[in-house]
Amino acid sequence: MIGRERELAALATSQAPVMLLRGEAGVGKTALLAAVPAEGFKVLRAAGVEAETAIAYAGLHQLLHPLMPLTDGLDPGHRATLEAVLDGTPAVAPSVMALGVAVLDLLSVGPPLLLIVDDGQWFDVPSIQVLTFVARRLGDLPVRLWVAVREGVPSLFDEAGLEELAVPALSAADAADLLDSRFPDLPAEHRRLVLEHAAGNPLALVELPSSIAEGLEPGFVPLPRRLERVFASRIRALTARERAELLRLAFDGAGRHGSGSRYVPRDVETARAMGLLEQGRLAFRHPLVASAVVQLASPNERAAAHADLAALYEADLERRAVHLAAATVDPDAAVAAALEGAARSAVRRGGAATAVQWLTRAAELSPRPADRARLLGDAAFVAGQAGLLERAEVLVAAADRADGRIASPDAVLTAAYVALYRHGDVSMHGVVAEVLRRRHAELDDAMLARLVHLLLAISQFAADPVTWRVTDELVELVRDRLPATTLLLRDAWSDVAHRGAGLRERISEAVAATDEAEPWDLMRLGVAAFYADSLADLRPYLSRMVERERETGAVTSLMTMLQLTVLDDIVAGRWDDAVRGCTEGLALTSEHGYELFGHQFRVFLGLVAAQRGDTARAAALQAEVEAWARPRKVGFLLQFAEDLGMLAALSSGDYETAWAYASGITTPGAFPAYAQHAPRTLLDLVEAALHTGRDDLACAHAAAAASLRGISPRLDLLIAGTLAMTSPSAEAFAAASQEEFPFEWARVRLAEGVWGRRQKRITEARAALTAALTTFEQLGAESWAARTRQELRAGAPSTASLTAQERHIAELAATGLSNKQIGAQLFLSPRTVGAHLYRIFPKLGITSRAALRDALESPG
Repeated sequence: MIGRERELAALATSQAPVMLLRGEAGVGKTALLAAVPAEGFKVLRAAGVEAETAIAYAGLHQLLHPLMPLTDGLDPGHRATLEAVLDGTPAVAPSVMALGVAVLDLLSVGPPLLLIVDDGQWFDVPSIQVLTFVARRLGDLPVRLWVAVREGVPSLFDEAGLEELAVPALSAADAADLLDSRFPDLPAEHRRLVLEHAAGNPLALVELPSSIAEGLEPGFVPLPRRLERVFASRIRALTARERAELLRLAFDGAGRHGSGSRYVPRDVETARAMGLLEQGRLAFRHPLVASAVVQLASPNERAAAHADLAALYEADLERRAVHLAAATVDPDAAVAAALEGAARSAVRRGGAATAVQWLTRAAELSPRPADRARLLGDAAFVAGQAGLLERAEVLVAAADRADGRIASPDAVLTAAYVALYRHGDVSMHGVVAEVLRRRHAELDDAMLARLVHLLLAISQFAADPVTWRVTDELVELVRDRLPATTLLLRDAWSDVAHRGAGLRERISEAVAATDEAEPWDLMRLGVAAFYADSLADLRPYLSRMVERERETGAVTSLMTMLQLTVLDDIVAGRWDDAVRGCTEGLALTSEHGYELFGHQFRVFLGLVAAQRGDTARAAALQAEVEAWARPRKVGFLLQFAEDLGMLAALSSGDYETAWAYASGITTPGAFPAYAQHAPRTLLDLVEAALHTGRDDLACAHAAAAASLRGISPRLDLLIAGTLAMTSPSAEAFAAASQEEFPFEWARVRLAEGVWGRRQKRITEARAALTAALTTFEQLGAESWAARTRQELRAGAPSTASLTAQERHIAELAATGLSNKQIGAQLFLSPRTVGAHLYRIFPKLGITSRAALRDALESPG
């Protein structure tokens, strides 16, 4: 172990019966746990598997099943409780206390034990509850419990009050030692890149060199994404058959301690040779490898893998049902019945939260309305018993709708809006879509429009093309009954690149007709205006509405309108105002428990920080938003978080990282349907591509964007700017002149100045760079301003080569004196003065007397 002396000593000398190790993925928690001496202790290990988080007591079974032979000497009641949970299915799920007491009894009769739990964040909830109960009561028992959890992934271990040991990244010196010990012959430039991008993460230090040596590009993103991108690059190099094998291994939890995985692949030697799998056993080198394998697979590939695993676990009720459900898209009564049986089993073993999920999914897969209603009703009952009260409300409403027992679309609206805005739950899309599909004919026009607006809102936050296609299908189904404004919202929120023509005019007409409208009507138009880059036109309306809603307390509309004003401030360069708006918005969201809105304000704060060059602040906000949004699949926030990381990288000049983000947001050279964020990042992608030598991709993307002209002035600026950057000319840069978007405008001026300097167009270059510098300084974009100053210094004319007399003549000429007047002062003929100026101009890099003053006053 290199650089872990402190952690090893802490574990070896700690008297605490329980220790929680916390660190980011790849930081070396597993290796640390394996390296600590355990003399005098019997070591039992278990590792969480993400696929088993929904299987009650799966983690406890891993950890304690080897001790089951010791149960013969236990209290009969304790023995029965343990055997029922760990060796069978109890008729009645035991309480946490009953099972915890039984576990304490078991631990007391065995030898001294060291219990090691790795990847504890993936342990199922019932197992964590029992372990934390036991942990607080170990007392004088000769038992130690060490639990490793991943930073940024919440679990119940976080709330148990356990003593913690942070496992940070390695220091710079230790990281260099580790890298040199593993790769002593690494070229100097490769070594520098690995140390820079690994940032002390041991897994990255041992994984990145091989990718760089193979000519693959590391991701250059915050560490978890960077590792995933490195793994993804290797995975793409495998054959389709071998990727399919890895996918099945990933879904089966291959190689995880006690996972019980059964899948045996036919051939994974190439993956093993690439370092994706461990040598000697079927195990991924790191959980991120499995994550990358799953992420790269198509929906059809994932479904096929789950179907194969379902067949493999024919005799395992729960695993078979989970895999069958994951492999099934259309309603299937047999799969629904299997999942219902698995849910009943989970309830009997104490997995109520898991049972709610499975019963809900079983309802989705049930073809008969009566069965759907029954299953949803059962799920609501179990949710109520598990304390999931809001979820129970949603399920009750869904059960009512399933077979038309009552007409309660208002209940659907309320439940779905609460789920979305308070908790970021975009999964309600399917419920709302089904109500519209089945009951649209019986709904009045007002309720029909409200449900469509709800569907549009969920789709917007999901930011998923598949979800949008379903929404589009339903909008078209009821199109004749919808007001024109609703169709406008659909076009603006879903796909501005393909539906944006004339959108600004439609929004203006709609806003003009909102004098008597409800606040949420203007709120929705404001969101449309954001996508059409016309928030400035609505700013007076929004400001008045914000003031009104502050007084009347319509907090949902108020928070949304605050977001819109913040976005307008960001685009218009009023960044201090944007920060103040976010601060106010965060206070409101915290007060009312609107988690989704709160994370929107955080990502907007991150955008300001990133553009100003405060990369540490931007990275912290990005990590916070991603940790919340990713498990909820809130694509809107995830896209903005990617944008945040990209802008921070551009601000710091890390163009490879910027390229990794930009090319992840959109495919270069294309603007596919429903890719709402792609046009907004046009300038970023092109700039990153040009700075990383991908000129052909930059040109292709700028050319593809040319077809989007006319949608909005901001987009027109981005298009003109990127076309000028990819095919530079004075005329092309002059076309990018929309100054109402100062940050992007200044970036184009910076590019213009750099090009002009290289073309020896000194006067024009200085004018462009000076304009860019002034704007960057006004915005507080210090990293961009520093880069512009550097360009000005690099292109500044030098007076060092002038003789004393030439310098004197130049200074007099700069005041506006004629050759004759200068000659009269210096006792020279006008012709001699002209000859001197003829030599002075090239030395200063200028072509006229008008440029003399700037040249003489420049830093050079």
